[in-house]
Amino acid sequence: MNTPDSQQTFPVTDGGVPDSREEQWRFTPLDKLTGFFDESLKRSTLEVHSQTPIDTLGLGEGIRGSLFTPVDVNTAICGGMERAHYVKLESVSDSPLRLSLTGQSTDPSANHLVIEALQGSRTTVVATHQGLAHHSALTEILVGDGAELTVVSIYDWEAGSIHLGHHVAQVGHDATYRHIVVTLGGELNRIGTTTSYSSSGGHVELLGVYFAHGGQHHEHRLLVDHNQPACTSMVDYRGALQGQGATSIWVGDVKIRPQGEGIETYETNKNLVLSDGCRAESIPNLEIETGDIVGAGHSASTGRFDPEHLFYLRSRGISEDEAKTMIVRGFFTSVLARIGVGDVEEALLRRIDEELAKEKHE
Repeated sequence: MNTPDSQQTFPVTDGGVPDSREEQWRFTPLDKLTGFFDESLKRSTLEVHSQTPIDTLGLGEGIRGSLFTPVDVNTAICGGMERAHYVKLESVSDSPLRLSLTGQSTDPSANHLVIEALQGSRTTVVATHQGLAHHSALTEILVGDGAELTVVSIYDWEAGSIHLGHHVAQVGHDATYRHIVVTLGGELNRIGTTTSYSSSGGHVELLGVYFAHGGQHHEHRLLVDHNQPACTSMVDYRGALQGQGATSIWVGDVKIRPQGEGIETYETNKNLVLSDGCRAESIPNLEIETGDIVGAGHSASTGRFDPEHLFYLRSRGISEDEAKTMIVRGFFTSVLARIGVGDVEEALLRRIDEELAKEKHE
């Protein structure tokens, strides 16, 4: 993933089809992305629904386009769409705003979503992606001063779906931003997440859960840009893999700029391999340009079931299948519990149980 000071503008008319020799694309199966890098992609075939009306923004209207510089031709295409869906959050609400994005076609399409949490607001947004789609998406998120915003993005596409997504967020003074990505369905998901700060005192949590079974490719690329003093960030992504050809890619970049004094950051990625034939790549990166920080670190691990855990549960009369389910649920629960919406957490745990059960048929 490009760091902010190496990002460039990519006009759609310039082409710029990615090449596997480029660092940010070297893990992605580009042969599956035919039609994703053409200007004709500037259309949306997704149905977007919400329990409250959703506005739209034109090019250059409101905050749209103010938070990001396109990092590739794909984000340029999404950012250049005629209209973008716009969600404006103004109040304190204990009830989540639920968005449903449903695909019905493999014709390549695009979407641009803008979320603005105004000063002092507190809200959770749950965006669920389902159906069949070859879809490219850009999401801009502005978290105002003192606001608290949780954005949950669930990707549970049908088999054969392909999704390229990029989330870019800017966090205000003393604001709290929690971003949770759950990736389960589809054939290929590639999701980038870029977060920066507009002032001091911002707190960011980037959390993720993914489960790849045979033939699936789940790729997550993150960048936390500590460009303001006295801010914090915590990254925790956890994945499970099973079945021949299951692939996960996780690249986590944290950049601490000279002005990022007094910051604290830590990122971790853990992968649980459940069967042979899987591939998990985990690449944490940390770039520090000032010595005046509270703390910075990263870790990554990939491994199989702990045999002692299985033995402990089996010795108490629990079947092997039940024991594996309990261990996998425990592995993910600490992240999913951060969603804070009970029915969503329970539904995701059931879906993880379904993914785990596929091992018997692969």
